[in-house]
Amino acid sequence: MVILFAHIIRLSLVLQLSSISAHKNFSQPDFVGIGSLSFLCLIDMKKSHVVVSLLLVLLFHEGEVSAVRTQDGSEAWGYVQVRPKAHMFWWYYRSPNRIEDPQKPWPIILWLQGGPGASGVGIGNFQEVGPLDEFLKPRNSTWLQKADLLFVDHPVGTGYSFVEDTTLFVKTDVEAATDGTTLLIEVFNKNETLQKSPLYIVAESYGGKFAVTLALSALNAIQAGKLKLNLGGVALGDSWISPEDFTSSWGPLLKDVSRLDNNGLQKSDSLALQIKQQIAAGKMSEATDTWSALEGLISHYSNNVDFYNFLLDSDEDPLSLTAASVELKQEISLKRYSRYLQTLRSTPGGEADLDKLMNGPIKKKLKIIPQNLTWGEQSNQVFAALQGDFMSPRISEVDELLAKGVNVSIYNGQLDLICATKGTNAWVEKLKWDGITNFLNTDRTPLYCGGEKSTKGFTKSYRNLHFYWILKAGHFVPAEQPCVALSMIGNITQSPVASSKQIAGGCAFGREMGLRIT
Repeated sequence: MVILFAHIIRLSLVLQLSSISAHKNFSQPDFVGIGSLSFLCLIDMKKSHVVVSLLLVLLFHEGEVSAVRTQDGSEAWGYVQVRPKAHMFWWYYRSPNRIEDPQKPWPIILWLQGGPGASGVGIGNFQEVGPLDEFLKPRNSTWLQKADLLFVDHPVGTGYSFVEDTTLFVKTDVEAATDGTTLLIEVFNKNETLQKSPLYIVAESYGGKFAVTLALSALNAIQAGKLKLNLGGVALGDSWISPEDFTSSWGPLLKDVSRLDNNGLQKSDSLALQIKQQIAAGKMSEATDTWSALEGLISHYSNNVDFYNFLLDSDEDPLSLTAASVELKQEISLKRYSRYLQTLRSTPGGEADLDKLMNGPIKKKLKIIPQNLTWGEQSNQVFAALQGDFMSPRISEVDELLAKGVNVSIYNGQLDLICATKGTNAWVEKLKWDGITNFLNTDRTPLYCGGEKSTKGFTKSYRNLHFYWILKAGHFVPAEQPCVALSMIGNITQSPVASSKQIAGGCAFGREMGLRIT
């Protein structure tokens, strides 16, 4: 049995009034009662300084604290036991731009990484959209300018999240959604400030499958009165929604850009057809094996094309279909996810090491991570547990969200291969939503950045479906095209910080053909 006990620490802090003048209304999220964390603030405004007495209640699990926050309330993090012996880690950042205006509610972004088994707390946070990069330097393009950020290592077993029994890894997207809903209940239900903010579930890669299943699970919990949350929408970035459509797109796309010849295309299409047949027969594990074999074949015939940017070569040797086992090929496929980002973060001062950062300074800062837990970018165990659901499509879930009136935004990098725009267009055209015909017939609008004249992308919308085509970006749009990605997320979340003048190097969205907003 897991034994939990509370430890109460009373802290008295003297804070200079000038240091908190920006937050003198104390309307920021206070996380009172979240998990095991509560604060009592006693403020004497008659003095030239503010004396704050904090009653900090920390929950311990076998000697490890489960939740904490910074003194100024700008950050909070903790664990939620989503099931017995299954612990999910979350990290919240309050935006310095946050305003409390009922007419313009401040949004919160829940970021879900892909993999499955990749760490959003590490990759999404420090490599893509968080306030600091891997060198712990401020990121000019952080999405924190537009919204509060909530990173979660999802599902359990990913990053800082952990299970005490390996049989507790989730085996389906729906199981992961149930755990995610439990976390949202713990984080939102006891915090009225967060409840007033619309939550946007933003996902990348396999995280898109997690996002749509979590959104439906959350809606059910909201309707049942179990979850106090305002779901603003879902955003699917280069998302693995329809594996069949993506794998079928690889051969023709690479042939068109001269990375495959007719021989390579023929062999690629043969395996893609096999995947389609296996999915139709419900043989999902077999389809996952064939997917891995297809990646190996394409690597061989394309001379090792990078699956996250088809204009590049991968630094991994081409896979041999005859020499490598399926298990080995899958392991190599998983490593591609983080390796491509390493090429983006190279600087004249050297390359950062995310593993060392997360297992060193960040783990020390957070204080509540179990000492025997080693953070990893990608959990092979999590992927292996989900192998039977990896190739399952989630088009019907997108249809259901659209039918319920939920805002669904899709964005895709032009140069992505693994979740190629060609495949995304294909699954969008399969939607049965009653507005899909009008959406497909709607003209696109060009996107520009700042004072630049070159086209950065295109967008179009019809009712609650929105699509963004981002040029010169691969799989990781926020890292490769940060300007357009920042303004895009402000548009998706309807952030009160809407003017591009407030963002250094801001991106302007054309609302009409050729229109530049400044």
